[in-house]
Amino acid sequence: MPFPALVSQHPESARVVRMLRQDHDMISMLLSRFDVGVKSAESPTTIAQHLEGIAAIMESHFRFEERELEPLLDGLELHAQPGDVLGPM
Repeated sequence: MPFPALVSQHPESARVVRMLRQDHDMISMLLSRFDVGVKSAESPTTIAQHLEGIAAIMESHFRFEERELEPLLDGLELHAQPGDVLGPM
């Protein structure tokens, strides 16, 4: 799970981290669809729709992440390697 140090110090954040992980999975799927669309020469309108979908979820994701995690991350006591704090990259 991403952010193991955060979840360890703030167990209530596990739900938010799971939701963000779901967003990451959705973004990955949208990027894959975009890639397929570009490689198969979909119309510019369809490519634009792919990009709009990616932009919308990323904007929503970053706002949610900042609102929910920033206050908790600011208060973390960290004395570890970044990978131990943030999880696998």
